[in-house]
Amino acid sequence: MGHTPFDFDTIIDRTGTGSEKWDRYEGRDILPLWVADMDFASPPVVIDALHKRISHGVFGYTHAPQGAIDAVREHLERDFGWQIEPEWLVWLPGLVCGLNVLCRAVGETGDDVVTFTPIYPPFLSAPPLSGKGLVTVPLCCVEGRWGIDPEALERAITPRTRMLLLCSPHNPVGRVWSRQELQLLAECAERHDLVIGSDDIHAGLVLDESTPHLPIATLSPDICRRTITLLAPSKTYNIPGLGCSFAVISDPVLRNRFVKGMGRIVPHVNLLGFTAAEAAYGQGEEWRQSLLTYLRGNRDLVERRIGEMAGLSMTHVEATYLAWIDTRETGISDPAGFFEECGVGLSDGKDFGAPGFVRLNFGCSRVLLARALERMAAALLR
Repeated sequence: MGHTPFDFDTIIDRTGTGSEKWDRYEGRDILPLWVADMDFASPPVVIDALHKRISHGVFGYTHAPQGAIDAVREHLERDFGWQIEPEWLVWLPGLVCGLNVLCRAVGETGDDVVTFTPIYPPFLSAPPLSGKGLVTVPLCCVEGRWGIDPEALERAITPRTRMLLLCSPHNPVGRVWSRQELQLLAECAERHDLVIGSDDIHAGLVLDESTPHLPIATLSPDICRRTITLLAPSKTYNIPGLGCSFAVISDPVLRNRFVKGMGRIVPHVNLLGFTAAEAAYGQGEEWRQSLLTYLRGNRDLVERRIGEMAGLSMTHVEATYLAWIDTRETGISDPAGFFEECGVGLSDGKDFGAPGFVRLNFGCSRVLLARALERMAAALLR
């Protein structure tokens, strides 16, 4: 473990703060490792920027400040070699909102959207909520690694399919898609003239240096034109409650359709969200590197402990702070309920389109994580 100037070990009491994660089990001895937010304080640079903005005292209608636009552009170029124009940015108050706008903006009522399961639940609800058909293609797990089956994808595409929804890096299986895999998807999209909607919210949380994140839009200018990329600083810098996300859309026709899909229903980004995003992308790198070091240690602990538990297995987590655990060999019919009974709150795989799995969030203090894993091991021995 490298030394870090930031403290990720101290447990911060989140009770009484309206925390969705902690309030779910209020008054019960259940450690919450479910919803994807971390228990760590946000980067000091973000907290300082918020203090400064608040002390100004005027909270009027706010458009995206130039500083936030510059910070996003510099971040995309620095981290992914992706040069974007300022007009490609469309700001959103949340990524789930972006997924839903995406499904409204592309195609007509009754058209199909194709995506891969298991997947973050809003991917499964956004198409039907927008009057679209949902077509799912199961990811395949080969030799302990999740991947895409190109033949299955090809078979799933209907004459009415207009969009491919991609989660990259993938939540919940923790994969960083390789250039080859993305190239396959891009070629498929070109062949069938599909728009690619790519949720890259975990792009800043790649744990393995050997698997750098590649936004699919960076493959070629042609692919960029048919892609809507959704991004946010919320997962990486632990600021999801500040509601600041954005879409990157290079094609003006597609961008206009997206903006039209927002209608007047989608609210503006909270002004403190802009402040936090600018500070996070502009000055948060040292904190992010420390976080990644800490999360790697947590991931290694989870992989080791789960590997020792009879009937449980998981694949290696390349990105995110989420472990996707297969419980099917235990024969437990309701694994999320079972672990909740023993004091650990996990996300139920059936919400992701994969019953028999649970998702564990290891974005927390190592002491707490070790305690939760202890409880899981003890429960399985009963």
